Amino acid sequence: MLDLNDIAMFVQVVRSGSFAEAARRRGMPSNTVSRRIQQLEEQLGTRLLQRSTRKLTLTSAGQDFHERCVSAVDGLLEAGQELMSGSNEPSGLVRVAAPADFFDFFQMEWVSEFLAAHPRVRLDFVLSDTKADLITEQIDVAFRGGPLRDSGYVGRQIVDPGNVGMVASPAYIAARGAPRTLQDLASHDCVVSAQPGGHAVWRLVGPHGAEDVQVAGRFSGNTAQALRKAALAGLGIALLPPVMAALEVEAGTLVPVLPQYRPENFGLNVLYPSRRQLPLSVSAFIGLVIQKMNATDTAPE
Repeated sequence: MLDLNDIAMFVQVVRSGSFAEAARRRGMPSNTVSRRIQQLEEQLGTRLLQRSTRKLTLTSAGQDFHERCVSAVDGLLEAGQELMSGSNEPSGLVRVAAPADFFDFFQMEWVSEFLAAHPRVRLDFVLSDTKADLITEQIDVAFRGGPLRDSGYVGRQIVDPGNVGMVASPAYIAARGAPRTLQDLASHDCVVSAQPGGHAVWRLVGPHGAEDVQVAGRFSGNTAQALRKAALAGLGIALLPPVMAALEVEAGTLVPVLPQYRPENFGLNVLYPSRRQLPLSVSAFIGLVIQKMNATDTAPE
């Protein structure tokens, strides 16, 4: 029969990233932790972790086993903590992975409001346009824009895409005119995500459904902020995350281009490692993001 303590130890090792760190957190020798994980692997008849001098890596079997048991372990620990504290109050550290420009559209005042409502919760944000490895980086929840491709994590769209997408500065439109059709974009400068040759394909949804259009320009960048600033400087038409575009349109610094078209799959998605129950602190923060972002009727890339 499997020892639940060994399974909990396995979850701790994955989260800690090493036997030594797991041992430190558990207050026991590192070789004891290593031996118990080895015993668990022998009982299961499969290797869960690949060891190297630099780091531990989950095998495919280890990944699947971790996904299936982590929520149960967390649930038991959370139940014990709630009994000991006599409270169902969210608590603990929540590590959040989000796009680099997350706080350009998610107000810091909302974070302050959340922390005031949940005084036992701490938030640690990991902001990057690089997709985070939730297991390796010990991420509790990740927010991502764009198409939600199969990543091995649990994911769902929590905010629908908005209707504002293509924008340009008033000065650019005054100088070059406004395109009337998607085909007209071929004769315009567009600021695009970095691509070899300066070309990109935008997938848009309009009166005739989804359409692809190839665009090009003399400026490209690898972040939404770079594209926004290029559009503000009059360097061309940009396809921005809807919430970012909507804020600039509202301020009058950018104007909509071909407003009958909207970007496809620019909604906000949430991902988390476990397939089952989320910690109260994580579910509470996801709830805050859903509430605030849906109130804007827009979503980030």
